[in-house]
Amino acid sequence: MPVLQDLASEFELIPLQRAQGCGRISVRADGPVTRLSRLYQEGCAKIRLPRDHSASTLEAVLINSAGGVTGGDRMSWRVDVEAGAALTLSTQACEKVYRARDGRAAIGVTLKAGAGARIDWLPQETILFDGGALGRWLTADLAADARLLAVEAVILGRTAMRETVRVGELRDRWRIRRGGKLVFADDLSFGGDVAALTSLSPVLSGAAAFASLLLVAEDVPRFLDPLRNVLGPSGGASAFDGKLFCRIVAKDGLALRRILTPAIATLRDGEPCPRVWGL
Repeated sequence: MPVLQDLASEFELIPLQRAQGCGRISVRADGPVTRLSRLYQEGCAKIRLPRDHSASTLEAVLINSAGGVTGGDRMSWRVDVEAGAALTLSTQACEKVYRARDGRAAIGVTLKAGAGARIDWLPQETILFDGGALGRWLTADLAADARLLAVEAVILGRTAMRETVRVGELRDRWRIRRGGKLVFADDLSFGGDVAALTSLSPVLSGAAAFASLLLVAEDVPRFLDPLRNVLGPSGGASAFDGKLFCRIVAKDGLALRRILTPAIATLRDGEPCPRVWGL
């Protein structure tokens, strides 16, 4: 037994291999068409450009070939949309945050949009498993007349598999600048006894899925009433100073998507979610 204990102690000291990924994409306007300027990918970060002639903008699909993240993993995405160009970004699948032995996974997203440019940041949902820990930040630097639609959705375990999240951690930080000025900041953070916290009525009231949506544009007031009609009692939305912000709460991932997809289409003037969102 002492020998086995010594071996166990020795293996505990061996650092675990961590996933690292870095993806960069830059696009430019060529008349009415958006074209790729630069693409860089490193580690487990991959970027693909599917041909979807029905879409009004160029689409990029971001892939984490590691299959998910856990404590100590690092992912970084940087997007540069030059003046007059338009880019929609999504992910190949839901990002999965697995149980962490120690530390947090980190995902950083940096968006830059030039004059008259448009970015739709539409990743699929993040699934937080029991014991998972994630620190994520979204930073956007927009020209004064650029347009941004940003969505982040979180599912606490897979209810269809009867999974629950008892403990875990999520830190989500958004910082949006327009014309060089900070116009939106949001910090969402919870941790520890997640089951007890999310059971509270002011938090999720027992629900297992939620989403945040932000639209930055000059014409946001015209979207407010149509969006509220889509949300019903599952979410709330406010428009102020060229920004529309919304949060949605649903009992599980499927219920969330049934609300989220028409909400995104509403904010995209009827254009549906990218095809990779298809169930």
